[in-house]
Amino acid sequence: MRLFYTFILLQAAILIGGCGTDSKPSTPLETYKTYTKAVKQKDTTTMKLLLSKQTMEMHEQQAKTQGTTVNEVVKRESLVSEAQTEFYYRNEKIEGQIATLEVKNVSNNWEIVPFVFENGQWKIDKKGYADRISREIEAESKRADEEFNRGRIDPTTLPSPSIDGLPSNTTP
Repeated sequence: MRLFYTFILLQAAILIGGCGTDSKPSTPLETYKTYTKAVKQKDTTTMKLLLSKQTMEMHEQQAKTQGTTVNEVVKRESLVSEAQTEFYYRNEKIEGQIATLEVKNVSNNWEIVPFVFENGQWKIDKKGYADRISREIEAESKRADEEFNRGRIDPTTLPSPSIDGLPSNTTP
C-alpha cells in the first residue's frame, strides 16, 4: 500500500511539474507592465527579478561605488516615476533573444526600452539601454568633432603674431 501511495504522489508531482513547462513566457510588454506595477508598489524585489543579469551587475557596481544598497540604486534608476499615472506603449519588436518596446516617458517623449530573453523569460536590459545611450553620445560627439574639424583653419597658414600692430615679418 505504501508503494501505491508513493507511486500516486510521484505521478501527481510529474503532472503538476509538467503543467508548468507548457506555459508561455510573458511578452516584453507584459514584463514592462509588471515592472511598472512593481515601481508603483515600491516592490524592489519584483523590480530586480525583472532586470537582466548584466543590469543587476551594473547596479551592484553602482551601489558599491556610491556606498549604498542595490535596492536604493534599483529604486533610483527606475525607468518610470512612482508619480506617473498613465503608461503608453507601442511597437513591441522581438528578434530572437532580444526585444524592444517603445514607451512614453515622463517628458512625454517616446523612448526605446531593450529586453533580453534570460532563463526562459523577458528581462528589462537597462545595461543595454545605458550602452545604447553611451553609443549615441559617442556618435554625436564624433559628428560634432568632424564638423568642427571641417571648418577648422590650418594654424600653419596664419601670419605670425605682430608687435605694435605690424606683422612680424615686415620691417618698420
